[in-house]
Amino acid sequence: MPPADVLVALRGVQKDYRGLRPLRLEELDVRAGETVSLLGFDRVAAEVLVNLITGATLPDAGDVEVFGAATRDITDADGWLDAMDRFGILSERVVLLEPFTVEQNLALPFSLEVDELPMTVRSRVRQLAAEVGIAPDQLPQSVARLDVEGQWRVRLGKALALGPRVLLAEHPNAALPPQDVPRFAADLAGIAATRRLAMVVMTADTTFARAVADRVLTLNPATGALSPASGWRDWLPRRVR
Repeated sequence: MPPADVLVALRGVQKDYRGLRPLRLEELDVRAGETVSLLGFDRVAAEVLVNLITGATLPDAGDVEVFGAATRDITDADGWLDAMDRFGILSERVVLLEPFTVEQNLALPFSLEVDELPMTVRSRVRQLAAEVGIAPDQLPQSVARLDVEGQWRVRLGKALALGPRVLLAEHPNAALPPQDVPRFAADLAGIAATRRLAMVVMTADTTFARAVADRVLTLNPATGALSPASGWRDWLPRRVR
């Protein structure tokens, strides 16, 4: 049994997803408030891992425990939805409704009545927008008018809306213009620190990985072992939050 502060624990996990080889993950613990970057997961493998952690799919072998319970033991829809509420997912798979405004997209986690938002919902949306770096004058715009970074900030807002304990991010920097990546990384790390979120970020960019997380691990796809990433930046002082 993992320690009580471990929110996500994977042991001996294997999942066939019709890739060149099954996804293997020997061992991973994510503690409360800890931020971890994972290198070596392509976009499909990242999606598979997120689905395993959230219990959307079950491993072919091994065990996944979230918040002290094995995902195999979640046998009803209500139990799964309760667990899902404690995760935020930052992914291009999160659909943005282009006919809706930025404000309406951010309001959807709180209410489906988005034509005339109640003041309480509008207030929560404005606070959320400010937290993720969306300017007030962008809220009435169609989400389709935002640039790539702006759309990812809306996705981030939706992921954070219900106050998750764990944020799972699938290659959030991949589509960003290079000049926008450092600012997005700094904001993502700052939000995780302020909220004391546990966060797992999958990326192919070592610089981004180090900017957003306290711990950077690289997957050996043949064995499933995760090892600390190493490189010339290791001698630099660690980022201070």
